[in-house]
Amino acid sequence: MDHVSVVVDDLEAAIAYFTELGMELEGRAPIEGPVVDSINAIDDIKVDIAMMKTPDGQGRLELTKFRSPAAIAGDPEVAPPNMLGLRSVMFTVDDLDDIVARLRSHGAELVGRVEQYEDVYRLCYLRGPANIIVALAEPLK
Repeated sequence: MDHVSVVVDDLEAAIAYFTELGMELEGRAPIEGPVVDSINAIDDIKVDIAMMKTPDGQGRLELTKFRSPAAIAGDPEVAPPNMLGLRSVMFTVDDLDDIVARLRSHGAELVGRVEQYEDVYRLCYLRGPANIIVALAEPLK
């Protein structure tokens, strides 16, 4: 897998959010033209993308902001965890409480509660920019 692409309504907020999570901005670019229109089957696409990479350089997340045509909200806009489609992006973290506090300063909200799964992980789901659900797992030592 090369990357996962996520459509956002506020590119700067999404970059800040995923930077706080430990990802690094790899690059930014405007994307448009006949090839992009053809691939997406939409005329006159104009987007700005930001490519974020994980600290180990193995994973990448493409954040996409549509300038034309405008992005549309899904139905329902704030999807429950059991809705069909991409559910969440999961990250392993060293200090779950610290990351949750830092992401909350960027508007993230817990979907449920922080829970412990057996003697293996502390886990939670956070809803962030564009209602993206980020799953966090802290391995227990």
